[in-house]
Amino acid sequence: MLRNRIDQDANYLAELRHDIHKCPELMYEEFETSKRVQSELKEIGVQFVAGLAKGTGVLGFLPATQPGGKTIALRADMDALPIHEETNLPYASQTPGKMHACGHDGHTTILVGVARALVREEDRPNNVLFVFQPAEEGGAGGKAMCEDGVLDGRILGNKADMIYGLHGWPEEAQGEIFWKVGPMMAATNQFTIYIRGKGGHAAAPHTTIDPVVAAAQMVTSLQSIASRNVDPLDSIVVSVTSIHGGTAFNVIPEEVELKGTMRTLLAETRVFGKERIFAIAEGIAAAMGCTAEIVWTEGYPVTANEQGATENVKRVASGVIGNDRVKELAAPVMGGEDFSFYGEHVPAAFYFMGLRKPGVTEAPSVHTPRFDFNDAVIPDCVEVMCRLALDTA
Repeated sequence: MLRNRIDQDANYLAELRHDIHKCPELMYEEFETSKRVQSELKEIGVQFVAGLAKGTGVLGFLPATQPGGKTIALRADMDALPIHEETNLPYASQTPGKMHACGHDGHTTILVGVARALVREEDRPNNVLFVFQPAEEGGAGGKAMCEDGVLDGRILGNKADMIYGLHGWPEEAQGEIFWKVGPMMAATNQFTIYIRGKGGHAAAPHTTIDPVVAAAQMVTSLQSIASRNVDPLDSIVVSVTSIHGGTAFNVIPEEVELKGTMRTLLAETRVFGKERIFAIAEGIAAAMGCTAEIVWTEGYPVTANEQGATENVKRVASGVIGNDRVKELAAPVMGGEDFSFYGEHVPAAFYFMGLRKPGVTEAPSVHTPRFDFNDAVIPDCVEVMCRLALDTA
């Protein structure tokens, strides 16, 4: 049986995850991780193409055992974060300043486990694409993989009919799966605002045009976008996260730099939010005698789940872990995910797997030095992904 094979692989997969965790690599530097993935696929006889998405992406293909099936794509991300690990685990990062703080070591391991299980399945009605992508953490590796043709049959295998992805979620209980139709994670944008005035002695502010005061006004005023410009039932986050200006206590600087992010769930709100940020920044700067230069960077689109694909996740996951453990996410998450790029090409569904261990009330969050993926959920994750790949509904 499929589950028996998965359970027999549990220790092997946990050790694989620990090996990957020890050797974290940042976006587009996942060379050793990519080599390990290639080695795992080669060992079990899964055809693959490597060197994708600027060099480290891998696409595997496993054909159906009978003609006429769909082609199902399954995705995992491989990159780590520039965070110094503080878990003190025996398999903790061996590279100072880098760690798998978002669970991508778990995601990669799960997809390898799916390949190991499916290659031994005698009846595979669908073709399966295994998408191992780099650079989810800000590098748009998913976009690069799509541009290279991993979903359209140009690289290997057939054109994808549907794609699934998952993310470990430490805020939710171990072994529970969360889904949501429509927007599930936010679109992301980054901005840098350079406020330029006229510097001078802090004891004679009347002879200067103070960009620090303008920056202070700007930070507080940008919050009015969420509180006064956007429908309370809609969602927008505008956060200024970095302020740099000045070098001494008695010198008013020439320039102050602000950096921040905007997160939205609706396309029209994304356009409107950008317009308001520009208007507020330029207006306040002008009113205070300064100038404002704004550098805007488009981030990831909204991660929006297609209804049919999401219904498949609900049904299949319920069959694996039980109806009571498959739940609708109460509200979208305002973090971003580059799984969103795949959903621009084919029907897509992204879901969360709870990681919080029994008896733990608050687990370390992702993107923190003490986060670690929970090995106990790997077998269930592998089975759900396998069942989605084999699903004929």
